[in-house]
Amino acid sequence: MRLGGAGLRARPVRVVLSALGIAIGVAAMIAVVGISASGQAEVDRRLDALGTNLLRVAPGRSLTGDKARLPYEAVAMIRRIPPVRQVAATGATDAHVYRNEHIATGRTGSLSVLAADTDLLPAIGGHLRTGRWLDSTLERYPTVVLGATAAQRLDVYTPGTRVWLGGRWFSLVGVLEPVPLAPEIDSAALIGRPVARAYLRFDGHPSTVYVRTEDSQVTAVWTVLPATAHPEKPGEVRISRPSDALAAREASESTLAGLLIGLGGVALLVGGVGVGNTMIISVLERRPEIGLRRALGATRGQIRTQFVTESLLLSLIGGLSGAVLGTLITSGYALSRDWPTVVPAWASAAGTGSALAIGMIAGLYPAVRASRLSPTETLSGT
Repeated sequence: MRLGGAGLRARPVRVVLSALGIAIGVAAMIAVVGISASGQAEVDRRLDALGTNLLRVAPGRSLTGDKARLPYEAVAMIRRIPPVRQVAATGATDAHVYRNEHIATGRTGSLSVLAADTDLLPAIGGHLRTGRWLDSTLERYPTVVLGATAAQRLDVYTPGTRVWLGGRWFSLVGVLEPVPLAPEIDSAALIGRPVARAYLRFDGHPSTVYVRTEDSQVTAVWTVLPATAHPEKPGEVRISRPSDALAAREASESTLAGLLIGLGGVALLVGGVGVGNTMIISVLERRPEIGLRRALGATRGQIRTQFVTESLLLSLIGGLSGAVLGTLITSGYALSRDWPTVVPAWASAAGTGSALAIGMIAGLYPAVRASRLSPTETLSGT
């Protein structure tokens, strides 16, 4: 080990450049795995906070291809399922919302107007950014709560501001934070069901029912929801689980992470080629040293061990440096996104181990070549 270290200390610039190639490859692998793991931890944290026990019931298509409708009693019937803890619904209307009455009718901004139950917010895990939510009093008057995207597109955030909705003025009472498990709420203007019937000719049919169940009974409730929501035509009911969409997105990100790990492996291989090149040049430059050691009694095995040790030390320096660099990159990225920092121990171990394996392979040929040099040809300069 001392002899191998001395060989590296004699050529510091070359050692740094060769170790840098290994370090970049290891850092790339660890950073990709760490950022992916940190993203997964953030998704898990959000799902734990929002809950994965939310089911969404919506009308599908009839046998003729027309859009089906949920019955008026759907919410009440779903509420009778024992494991169900919360049920709330929204109903679509034909109205549109505008910043004022001077906006052209067709410029809707893709915003919808929904009649909402007063207990909708806890059911979908929503929170208010400002103002207040619809209650038993406000739902009877022309008041509106805007989703996060709707407020942004209308440029309306202050409670008390009026918006033009369904051909009359409505007063803004609140603005919501983004709702990850119900993104359709973000681009909606929410009003009370009584005022929707009075001013917008709302027919009372729910367009989406949000169901919170016991965590252990999600699958069981999923099975009985279609027949419960629409006993006559259960085939016209669609059931979805919003958290599955988040899980699918995470799966696609994991696939991309696998691709990036492959790229990190290529970078690591390039670093190994650099180590091999450094060791071959070292053998050519140190022929007199090798011949002198052979003349003084060093065996071929000792020469091979010396150069393999140098290669391993060089790779170890690069591997450890890459592990530190990859951890710092992961930490910096996670902190910038307000994610928890997660660097799996196996990733650091695998990165450093891969560097050592590549270093041994890269240093083996130069070591064998050095051991085959005879004292006479090296000392004579041939």
